[in-house]
Amino acid sequence: MPDLLWLARERPPITLVCTNRRKSKQPAVTGGKAGMGNRLRVKGLWVKRRLLMASVSTGLLSGLVVASPAGAAQDEETNVQNLPPVEVSAPSPSATRRTTPTRPVVRAGASSSNRPKTRIYVYPTSPGTGRGLDVDKVASSINAVDANQIRRTGSLNITDALRDNIAGVNISEVTGNPFTPDVEFRGFVASPVTGTPQGLAVYQNGVRINEAFSDAVNWDLIPTAAIRSVTLVTNNPAFGLNALGGAINLQMKDGFTYQGAELDVMGGSFGRIQGSAQWGKQVDKNYGVYAALEGLRDNGFRNFSQSTVRRFYSDVGYKQGDSEFHANMGVAKNDFGASATVPAELLDKYWGATYTTPQTTSNRVGYLNFTGKVDATPTWTLEGTAHVRRYEQKIVDGNPTDAQECAVDPALLCFGDDTTPANGAGGVQLANPFAPGTILGEIDRGSIRSTTFGVSGQATNTDLLFGHDNRFVMGTSYDASVTRYNATAEIGSMGENYVVSGSGVFLGATPTVDPVAGPVSLRTVNQYNGVYAMDTFNVTDAFAITGGGRFNVARITLEDQLGTALNGDHTFTRFNPVIGGTYKITPELTAYAGYSEANRVPTPLELGCADPTRPCLIAAFLVSDPPLKQVVSKTVEAGFRGSKELNIGTLGWKVGAFRATNYDDIVAVPAVGRTGFGYFSNVGRTRRQGLEAEVNIKSPTLQFQASYSFVDARYLDAFELGSESPFRDPVTETIQVLPGNQLPAIPRHRVKVGVDYNVTDVWKVGGNALFVSSQYFVGDESNQYSKLPSYTVFNLHTSYQVTKNFQLYGRVDNVFDRRYATYGQFFDREALPNLTNGGADFTDPRSLSPARPRAFYAGMRVTF
Repeated sequence: MPDLLWLARERPPITLVCTNRRKSKQPAVTGGKAGMGNRLRVKGLWVKRRLLMASVSTGLLSGLVVASPAGAAQDEETNVQNLPPVEVSAPSPSATRRTTPTRPVVRAGASSSNRPKTRIYVYPTSPGTGRGLDVDKVASSINAVDANQIRRTGSLNITDALRDNIAGVNISEVTGNPFTPDVEFRGFVASPVTGTPQGLAVYQNGVRINEAFSDAVNWDLIPTAAIRSVTLVTNNPAFGLNALGGAINLQMKDGFTYQGAELDVMGGSFGRIQGSAQWGKQVDKNYGVYAALEGLRDNGFRNFSQSTVRRFYSDVGYKQGDSEFHANMGVAKNDFGASATVPAELLDKYWGATYTTPQTTSNRVGYLNFTGKVDATPTWTLEGTAHVRRYEQKIVDGNPTDAQECAVDPALLCFGDDTTPANGAGGVQLANPFAPGTILGEIDRGSIRSTTFGVSGQATNTDLLFGHDNRFVMGTSYDASVTRYNATAEIGSMGENYVVSGSGVFLGATPTVDPVAGPVSLRTVNQYNGVYAMDTFNVTDAFAITGGGRFNVARITLEDQLGTALNGDHTFTRFNPVIGGTYKITPELTAYAGYSEANRVPTPLELGCADPTRPCLIAAFLVSDPPLKQVVSKTVEAGFRGSKELNIGTLGWKVGAFRATNYDDIVAVPAVGRTGFGYFSNVGRTRRQGLEAEVNIKSPTLQFQASYSFVDARYLDAFELGSESPFRDPVTETIQVLPGNQLPAIPRHRVKVGVDYNVTDVWKVGGNALFVSSQYFVGDESNQYSKLPSYTVFNLHTSYQVTKNFQLYGRVDNVFDRRYATYGQFFDREALPNLTNGGADFTDPRSLSPARPRAFYAGMRVTF
């Protein structure tokens, strides 16, 4: 982890007392000696920035500098802002400032140096795994989640910890599966659903893990137990493509930051069985090893919704003096069912209903990363990464079909109407193998196989500039991906439970203008280059300014393997600037403000499906290649954060506002009357603006957190959009979107409250509540239909430490068994009859993602 603005040579004596530790046998530190009490205070005058006062930039709580032995414990303590500590070798108090000072060497974990070590907390401002920035100097909102918060959820989903602990984050189970959710922050999304326009970049150990073909983020592939910390970085173009709303930066554990072993087993409702094991060891002063293994099986509360998760992660590290190198690898093999919304009329009869199955998704990944960091001089740190990643996904999706009996000859199949021939793979019209009156369906199969490799380098300098502290970072990255995409469509018969049974009859290409969803075979090549530089200059001890930018170059090549219709070669370039500043008004109050720009380029999927006259089955079939413009987002952000010591503990708070305007935003436009079909289009400007506020109290016995966020997301330009809305124009089958209409699927209000209380030294109880306001349905971009209702969910958890190494715990999710949906859209009511209502037509246009009912879980955790 990164470097903090360091301790000046001239400083008066200070007294440090720990504020955020749980009960510990470790004495507090007072002037370098063991002392009484357990609060961290700076006696006398506050000693400016130079006392390494890692103030509470998160606004959660501030001001922690903990003097402690080097090396990370198994249950590593973090400060209230939930950032893992780094260790600074500070110069002797008698040293005086020089023109070119000897800077402190910062590193996570033990050091061979004999100089005094101080644990401090910093924040990442670039994708690298090396040095970060003093939290008081970060000109943006600060959001962090640590390993203890992740573990407290009892979940193998990192998304649950993000939802519970970061004010602006909202989770939508678009697929209807809790292990493959959409993460939405400030109206921007990181989704595993291929075809969702993405607005968040996600990094793991400095490597961007948005998948190459569609920029999708497969949360299920991330080894949750192995995560050391998660930071959500905003207002920063250094994180490259897709960081429109921000970047989620995951730092993983290693043998220097985690030592010991842990076994965790849990089971409960809906056949849930899950377990994880992790082990870390610092072999000697130079080597560290770490490994984590996770497994889960859940039958789900919906029909056909079984989930299986298998993940492994390991790291081998080497340290020598000021140099550190790591090799880490991971593999995962996960399978999911029930991946679609359900008509509201079916859910009214049975909350676990599904619509048009099979629906299965299989994800596979394997990756190998190499990272290195060298403190070349006391003021220069060099670091680099090299990585390779192999990702495979297979999707099987049952759907309605436009195939039907031909009117002239029922022994043949037609498509779209009863006269246009439905051809097979050989271009010959398909024979009809089904009995008269059979309801036909379609099994669409798609596969993605991507291989990505990349390298990056970064240099950080902390030399004085004009006699003032200064931090300069410059870096570059290169990533290349090759993807093979294939898709087929098999005609089948639809059963009474909406299960499609295949017949072995496959659709082929047709000569019609509006083509049949025939086979697709596509090869794509992505090449992403970036160069960035950022500088933070301390004008005074209280006032710092940051400026810089990143230049992105992206080239995307499409090669049709069955013809030429999908061929294309696209290049996009963009320079994104950033400027901002922070001012420490008092030792307990910091103000920040900043402006930045970011861009995302159209994905190969979007470029291959951008023709409104030739819609494709999104996430399955590609049919054309007209150009799309890149999306550019311009963001301004400002706020205050601070902390104060109270008798009951440390009070931290933050409040901030933001406005992000997207230019040439890309949306997925449905093709009316063709279930699952659509295309991608630029629709002009959109705006997302809002407010985030959070308050936090932390003491040895009580942890309390409450937050509120407001997100106002609107279209700024008028356009026409195809929709299944009941208010669409019956002739054009479109709705008119006007400036000021709200974006769908983005709730305006989110309220979160969480509390944990130590009833005794060994028994803890806690709970949290989540309120999410109403939101418009996808397909109701004109805001004419009533909204998807708001919901409030309460969860409880408890733990009992039987012995020092053995813990029992349990939790209850959705305590009051609330029936609610996190996502809603309109669907084609005429595609299939309502088989639960005698075959009558559907009358309710809504299709929903039902949330999990009340669930009970219990587990045990053993540490060694």
